[in-house]
Amino acid sequence: MNNETIKIPQATAKRLPLYYRFLKNLHSSGKQRVSSAELSEAVKVDSATIRRDFSYFGALGKKGYGYNVNYLLSFFRKTLDQDELTKVALIGVGNLGTAFLNYNFLKNNNTKIEIAFDVSEDRVGKKIGSVPIYHMDDLEEKIKEHDVQVAILTVPAPVAQTITDRIVEVNIKGILNFTPARLNVPSTIRIHHIDLAVELQSLVYFLKHYPNEQVES
Repeated sequence: MNNETIKIPQATAKRLPLYYRFLKNLHSSGKQRVSSAELSEAVKVDSATIRRDFSYFGALGKKGYGYNVNYLLSFFRKTLDQDELTKVALIGVGNLGTAFLNYNFLKNNNTKIEIAFDVSEDRVGKKIGSVPIYHMDDLEEKIKEHDVQVAILTVPAPVAQTITDRIVEVNIKGILNFTPARLNVPSTIRIHHIDLAVELQSLVYFLKHYPNEQVES
């Protein structure tokens, strides 16, 4: 089956990296096969959802046998384009940005923060976790030079839209927005908003009003 022709629900697409991470751990431990029940227990997604997610890709397992770990790992590596390096630019080297640079997706060899940007003289020209930090004045030039296609925004909300307008002009395809601002981007740009304050408020709400209910995110 040609993966490029598969159109799957966005909720399923968001779960694929979770499956992939667990399968990598299974492979490292030497396990040869896994059932949907075992997957369910590990990733905290019910078995029926896992089977439905996998069904979009055809017959990935056998009834009574489960799933071959090596086959699934290879399949999802290709599906998630894990054979290709995705270069990322981090924009805004404050506390959160610095944490990202130190972490730099260490468990994922195919996603890497390549360059970072800030305006502070204390940071520009230095490196954090081997990542060079450039001045915001060099934003467009360096993104083109390093062939970066994804950006992480950890800048103050008032400047987020202005910076977004600049990076969409230089071949950025995806933005992970950690600012509270809801950004306007062309339809050709994929943007994911992660507002930590909103997520925390949501968590507290569910703790108070649904204390005994497991809520799937």
